[in-house]
Amino acid sequence: MSLELNKRNAIAFYKMAYEGNPKEAIAKYVGNQYIQHNPDVADGIDGFIEYFERMQIEYPDKSIEFVRAIAQDDLVALHTHQIWPDDDQYVTMDFFRFDKEGKICEHWDAIQQIPKTAANPNTMF
Repeated sequence: MSLELNKRNAIAFYKMAYEGNPKEAIAKYVGNQYIQHNPDVADGIDGFIEYFERMQIEYPDKSIEFVRAIAQDDLVALHTHQIWPDDDQYVTMDFFRFDKEGKICEHWDAIQQIPKTAANPNTMF
């Protein structure tokens, strides 16, 4: 298992789905099962595809920047900056687990809206 390859594959998978092609992302990067822990997305491959297809229709102009990727054992963590319509910005932490064949099989995330003001001068990135 290559940690660098897993990082590249997690980023490619997320970017491809986010930009509107979740079926291809699943075909290239996901194994026989996909366990979803985000409570807003139905479990499994079909739930993933439905969610990202709907997001592309409803929010075609959204964007994502991958700030950092960290890999350990069979896990990859991605720290992203998402910008949605009306300058609605989010920081996300996504975790992907890879199976023994190097395919993504499980996902967790935490999402926080970036506030307009902060108690310190540091960014969330």
